[in-house]
Amino acid sequence: MTMARPAAIADWLVPNWPAPPGVRALCTTRAGGASAAPRDSLNLGDHVGDAPEAVRANRELLRGVVPGPVFLRQVHGTQVVELAPGTPDGTQADGCTAHRPGVACTIMVADCLPVLFARGDGTAVGAAHAGWRGLAGGVLEAVAGALGAGGECIAWLGPCIGPSAFEVGPEVRDAFTRHDAAAAACFAPHAAHAGKWLADLPALARRRLRAAGVAAVHGNDGGPAWCTVANPLRFFSYRRDVPALGGAGRFAACVWRE
Repeated sequence: MTMARPAAIADWLVPNWPAPPGVRALCTTRAGGASAAPRDSLNLGDHVGDAPEAVRANRELLRGVVPGPVFLRQVHGTQVVELAPGTPDGTQADGCTAHRPGVACTIMVADCLPVLFARGDGTAVGAAHAGWRGLAGGVLEAVAGALGAGGECIAWLGPCIGPSAFEVGPEVRDAFTRHDAAAAACFAPHAAHAGKWLADLPALARRRLRAAGVAAVHGNDGGPAWCTVANPLRFFSYRRDVPALGGAGRFAACVWRE
């Protein structure tokens, strides 16, 4: 793997998961880029009002580390696309897979949950953008199904809005409990706002992955260190930054075959 300047990647996350030989993954933070406040500094989103030249520089920095990242147009849906080296940025999907080297499954987030996948035999990788709508709609199951490996897959959950910050209405809770009554355990009544709930997005994802036959799930356990809202120096957060600052950048989780 070609490495970028050490100062630019020192704060990025390298998943601690038993990836098979030849599978690599990382998750950027907001450190190391060219964007100005409030999207400082490694904003990878070209749809958030950032200067285009800053986004281009940031994406080139990532390309110095990750081979062929494809930046999808994510719409909180469940569509999955198979990536090839020629797949253009802006392809609409919320999940992707890659069976060939030279292209990286890449998911941009700023509170939603990025989920990375790898087949146990190392022949394919995948990624999903799991906001609550996509998660409830089955985006994780769609990616696991596209990989065709079932229990042979492993998954890694990246940073997202944590269970102490993710306030939702009853319609969100209902969207999950209609599918799985036991998912009610992933929601706690909000102490300050009657009728609202605090949702544990990583716990909901783990339930959906287990039901899909993906038993080996690593990464985000819902702890404070993984919360995008609670860590403003490290992660972008839409809920935190847009009301206070007027904008929020995007960081990315990537997985690829060497």
